[in-house]
Amino acid sequence: MKILPSILSANFAALAEDVRDIENDVDLIHVDVMDGHFVPNITMGANVVQALKRETKVAQDVHLMVEEPVNLLPSFLEAGADMISVHIEACKHLHRAIQIIKDGGAKAGVVLNPSTPASSLTSIIKDVDYVLIMTVDPGFGGQRFIHSMVEKIQAVHEMITFLNLPVEIEVDGGINSETLPLCLQAGASLFVAGSAVFNSRDRHKAIEDLIQSGKGK
Repeated sequence: MKILPSILSANFAALAEDVRDIENDVDLIHVDVMDGHFVPNITMGANVVQALKRETKVAQDVHLMVEEPVNLLPSFLEAGADMISVHIEACKHLHRAIQIIKDGGAKAGVVLNPSTPASSLTSIIKDVDYVLIMTVDPGFGGQRFIHSMVEKIQAVHEMITFLNLPVEIEVDGGINSETLPLCLQAGASLFVAGSAVFNSRDRHKAIEDLIQSGKGK
């Protein structure tokens, strides 16, 4: 299992410093990109990914919450994104998007909103490196975990196991020491945590506490 601190909850006035503070504790950070159309908020672009690549050593998992992400993929690949996920609900040509990401040298993921069923993965699951299951409705940080998503995680895990695929499950939204073990037991291995890490007085302990919560189950 891996913890992916979401920089959406970091201090944007000192973003590089916040990321450097935890880069020795994690393998990846999570970068939420919102366009104000697919979701209500507007956050950051490829320039932030590029800047953090210069200033920090941690790999970046970019989550594109945008309409027609195909148009933005080249800029994020050029900026150095290590993983990029796109929403199944936002792509007219999903396989093309996944292929562009892979051809650009990054790991490719597909994202499911809470109301999107696991069955929607049938035609794409064999082509991706990971599936990101939203455990809150996307667009805002600090939301309450939707417990019914645990069943979806389990359903996706069963699909991956049945097909014997090297696909990981990532979860994003309301992840803390209480919800992480539920998702881990259901089959997730990548855990996005924003406020649980960056809003903590001791970020290193917060990350360790999340890891230990998983080991306790």
